[in-house]
Amino acid sequence: MNEIIERMSAAEAGVLLQRVRERRPRVHALMNTVVQKFTADGITAVGAIPSMTSSLEEIADFVTKADALTINLGTLDQERRKVIRLAVEVANAAGKPWIVDPVHCDYSPGRLAFARELIALGPTVVRGNKAEMALIGDTQASLRIETGPVDHLQDGPVHMVVRNGHPLMAKVTGTGCLSGGVIAAFLAVEKNALKAAAAALATTGVAAERAAVEARGPGSFEPAFLDALAELGGEDLSKDARIDHETA
Repeated sequence: MNEIIERMSAAEAGVLLQRVRERRPRVHALMNTVVQKFTADGITAVGAIPSMTSSLEEIADFVTKADALTINLGTLDQERRKVIRLAVEVANAAGKPWIVDPVHCDYSPGRLAFARELIALGPTVVRGNKAEMALIGDTQASLRIETGPVDHLQDGPVHMVVRNGHPLMAKVTGTGCLSGGVIAAFLAVEKNALKAAAAALATTGVAAERAAVEARGPGSFEPAFLDALAELGGEDLSKDARIDHETA
């Protein structure tokens, strides 16, 4: 998938954030319906352009015009499965990067089977929490991301850890979904998925840390988080991103 990289620095993460803001990539998000607006606002806050339609009649046109695709299985039905399959077909045919988030695949055997079906189609990134990724197992040639208090990124023998974030992220529905959209935006401007994803997770993590300083709880954290994402600059990320790198 990716060429092995020796080091990902905070300064490089800052450069990638600036690249997203300058290029304004289009990200199509097939997103959990509970968090569509929050995700769209987060993608916009980092400088990218979101689209969110899940219409079977429109999805091919929207994915064709997008630079990257993010898929979230949070609210899943038969119609959405058809839309997702078509979106992936279009993205793969055009060589566009895409990410799949197997939300709650640990709750339903059918959802787990569908997640595995998608992974077999070769997403650029598979991202989930510890329980979800434990069930997913091998992500084949895709970059594997296990999120949590510390985010673990695995690309073959290369293991990267992003240590930015705040506990309030777990108290607001959709911060993980939003981060999937941000990862897609970074994938659109950086071919090395490991670099792109590490920079994206550092971006959302640093923004969360800044938002938590003024938040009184989850209700005030959400708008503060979006504000912090919008205000974050490359220099801020260069100073505050905490990315560690290990090779197995």
